[in-house]
Amino acid sequence: MSVTIGKAVVEQPAPARTEAAQPRPLPPVQRPRPAPWQRLRSSVGEALDHRRLFLLWPYAVIAGLAISLATPEEPQPWVLAAVGALIAICLILARRRAAVLHGLTLAGAFWAGVSLLSIHAALFGTAMLVRPAYGTYEMRVDEIVSELETGTRAIVSSITPTGTSRAVPMRRARIVIAEGPALAPGDIIRAPVRFYAVPGPVIPNGFDSQFHAFFDGVGAYGNATGAVERVASGSDSAPERVIDGIRRGIAARIDADLKQPTAGIARALITGDQSAVSEEARETMAAAGLAHVLSVSGLHLTIVAGLVLVTLRGGLALVGGIHRFVSVKRVAAAGAVVAALGYFAISGGNVAALRSTIMLVLVLGAIVFGRRALTMRNVAIAALIVIATDPASVFRPSFQLSFAAVVALIGAWELMRPPEGRNQSLLGRTGGYLWGIVLTSLIAGAATLLFSVYHFQQTSPLGVLGNLFTLPLVGFVMMPFAVLATLAMPFGWEAPFLAVMGWSIDRMLELGGLVAGWSTGLDASPLLAPIALLLGLAALAWFTFFLSWHRLLAPVLLLPAVLLFALDRPPDVLIADTTQAVALRGDADLELVAGKGASFAVNVWRETYGEAIEPGALLRCDSVGCFGTSGRGFSVAIVRDPAGFYEDCGLADLLIARRTVPANCAAGTVIDAKTLARGGVQWLRWDETQGGFEIRPAIPQITRPWRATLQ
Repeated sequence: MSVTIGKAVVEQPAPARTEAAQPRPLPPVQRPRPAPWQRLRSSVGEALDHRRLFLLWPYAVIAGLAISLATPEEPQPWVLAAVGALIAICLILARRRAAVLHGLTLAGAFWAGVSLLSIHAALFGTAMLVRPAYGTYEMRVDEIVSELETGTRAIVSSITPTGTSRAVPMRRARIVIAEGPALAPGDIIRAPVRFYAVPGPVIPNGFDSQFHAFFDGVGAYGNATGAVERVASGSDSAPERVIDGIRRGIAARIDADLKQPTAGIARALITGDQSAVSEEARETMAAAGLAHVLSVSGLHLTIVAGLVLVTLRGGLALVGGIHRFVSVKRVAAAGAVVAALGYFAISGGNVAALRSTIMLVLVLGAIVFGRRALTMRNVAIAALIVIATDPASVFRPSFQLSFAAVVALIGAWELMRPPEGRNQSLLGRTGGYLWGIVLTSLIAGAATLLFSVYHFQQTSPLGVLGNLFTLPLVGFVMMPFAVLATLAMPFGWEAPFLAVMGWSIDRMLELGGLVAGWSTGLDASPLLAPIALLLGLAALAWFTFFLSWHRLLAPVLLLPAVLLFALDRPPDVLIADTTQAVALRGDADLELVAGKGASFAVNVWRETYGEAIEPGALLRCDSVGCFGTSGRGFSVAIVRDPAGFYEDCGLADLLIARRTVPANCAAGTVIDAKTLARGGVQWLRWDETQGGFEIRPAIPQITRPWRATLQ
């Protein structure tokens, strides 16, 4: 600082700045926290950047299939083709507009789903038998479904009448042969057969045998009523005959070395044939959360392929210098692919096994070609292949359960992926394996809970314990020795390996029985409406699409959504269509007031609604019919003789007759022969406020090619 005194300029030191005058640092900029919708939008952008829109294609196709199934009439081919062409043109025009393109790809997948059932119906469907047919027929054996003491179940085709027998329209049929020669695929047989229509579902929204039989090309069921004659034998070199021979040979060796119920489970694990599994063993394993062990699926195929992969990789590593010529890892993966395909061939090829085999081939193929193996994209590709080749399988419990479990496990792995390159001690690896079993059981159990409750009314509350106790046995003893026993069978050396496998099965049943005992009284489950499946599908799609923690929002909200919108109520009346069975609600439970309690329909009612349905005395009966009052207060009449109409028509809130009812009958609600023939089993619930019934026929009123009903 300078000061002028006269003409002199004197420099003076600048005054020191006080502390208060020192410059202060600027406070950090407080950026506003993004709003929840902004964070969600960012997660959507992240998922799109990772090209995860493709993962939604299977869900769009499934949604289209569901819409197509609910359509009351078969869609016109020209409509399907025209809409498909329009979507294709729009895709071409909008290829430079990402947002529009994303929506159109999902629309295209959805419309493909709408079209799939019609395409498969035209290619693989069959005419359905409506009225029973009797006569002598020549047939070709396509498949042996099962062989039991009660008879052989076989799928037959090329059904040709002989003599004056009536011609039948179906392409294939499933028949039961009580006595006759040992048959194999390709054999031509002649037999007197009674064919009858494939039965419909026995509860509303239940398993639809007509639908699934139609897409399998099976248009009727039947029974051989006399001696079966083999007219000609099939070619021994035919692939289906070779595979059938291998499966029969394996089953025979198992039955020779093991006793029931162990032998039945061993046959299910190796050949996929569950027909010999005892009912007691099946119930024990279901209660312990081990029912999945019986069905050849991802667990079994992964163990077999993994065992082959590790064995080949370890064996090839012992060959000095081989790594200079080939990749040991890739060769071992290729060998594991062959093992998985072979196991799939001898296991019967159910839907879960097909999906798992495709998934394994994709995973192992990725190893062969040096790509990342375990991805949600592989799950989507496997699902699309299964859906495209067998769209009806989407409506089977096996597809829904396996698909939900795999999606949940892969998604959880994406969220909790362990760091690579971390070395662990043997104790750490053992603990990690056991923790993996617990975590896998919890994740898969939670993902499949909704579908298990809807289809089977089963929850397996202690399933985690059941899997924790038994899966080490399955993974380290049962399945490895099953592989060794199968490989040793051509040499006749399988006995010791089957003995070890049988020992592990016995221990599994003992542990399963222990867990099932602990679960007594804990397995109650609610009744769910079909909308529960749609909610579950939407939650799975949301979980699949996102990468961030936002993927957990839909699964968390699924429970309250189901409780609010998807709980169903039990019926007050159930009326069978093909038997005399009628169940009526008493003071608490349903009671059987007509028909036999051992019929198939009544057994399904018991399992579905969790009620004993024992014979009751709600109605008073005579030679004309029955009359009485239910526990809900409405009156019911069952008319057996036309004379009963004059008295009961004016008195009953519900009149049931397996004949034509007079048009002037004044009963509140009438269920007659025509109603039962058209709609199948009838579900009714009394509405006190309306003074009438809510009625749900088991067979919806639709005109589709798989419906074998008299219109």
